Amino acid sequence: MLNPTHHRQTPSGAGAPSYVLLYASGELGRRGRVLLERLESCDICPRACGVDRLRDCLGFCASPRRPLVASACAHRGEEPPISGQRGSGTIFFANCNLRCVFCQNHQISQESEAFTSQPGSAEVLADIMLGLQDEHRCHNINLVSPTHFVPQIVEALCLAVPRGLRLPLVYNTNAYDSVDTLRLLDGVVDIYLPDIKYSSNRVAGQLSGADGYMEVARAAIAEMYRQVGSDLTLNDDGTVARGLIVRHLVLPGGLAGSDDSLTWLACSVSTGVTLSIMAQYYPAHRALNMAVLSRRVGRQEYRAVVEKAQELGFEHIWAQEPEAHGHYRPDFSRKGHPFE
Repeated sequence: MLNPTHHRQTPSGAGAPSYVLLYASGELGRRGRVLLERLESCDICPRACGVDRLRDCLGFCASPRRPLVASACAHRGEEPPISGQRGSGTIFFANCNLRCVFCQNHQISQESEAFTSQPGSAEVLADIMLGLQDEHRCHNINLVSPTHFVPQIVEALCLAVPRGLRLPLVYNTNAYDSVDTLRLLDGVVDIYLPDIKYSSNRVAGQLSGADGYMEVARAAIAEMYRQVGSDLTLNDDGTVARGLIVRHLVLPGGLAGSDDSLTWLACSVSTGVTLSIMAQYYPAHRALNMAVLSRRVGRQEYRAVVEKAQELGFEHIWAQEPEAHGHYRPDFSRKGHPFE
């Protein structure tokens, strides 16, 4: 980790998350209704499939009206101010609006037939949130791959807040998000944790099935920055209360276009943004059969990305050891915690 202590502190418990105030004013419920109405001709994510998810018609993400939770646990493998000492209350949603050939979570993101008949409801999702808060004493609610279930998440919040939910919300996303949807999360999400995957739409199309990823992700990250700024606000226990952390997974052979993505972030957003530069790539899923992706990232090519970030003026960087891939191999067929 580089320069880990650079953000302003706020006393733990100094104030409830802003979504609590939005609930009290009725605004959270209003936004929830607007979002749910959009499921009738779904345009929640940039694919805008137009299917009627209120009637359980399935679009690209293969997701019905009800929220589908694949796993929930106290996760200690996130960035230090997110995991803290007690873990991040991580909710892994099933399915995804991308099809990354190297997805480490492919068991839940791309095997939709295992989840389309799974029961689920806003009430169940609210129960899970409260369990992570009250039983597991997690530091936050970490919503992993939330993009295609944003209306259902807000619906569940409207049920959980009057029952005492008070944890910060982490929006842990691939950044293939609609700006119109993100605007409805202004004041709802406390911590944005987006990926910036590619600087080439051609590569994004080949590796993730998203030809326009670059423009979409950059617009989404810019909107997240508009909402929460670049500084992380930390509680007195060192956990994050509010802010933006941008993740970048280094891919073999420079496929991620790391230099271009970091240059854009520095010039068009801010060098004050906290970066998490990840070395944890390993050949998974269909990448095993692709020569260019069939190896891990070399120490030197990873180090070159970290040095580029420093050269651009980023001061707040989390870096991993090149051997980190061994610690980030989930198994969602295992009962309980997928990261045993």
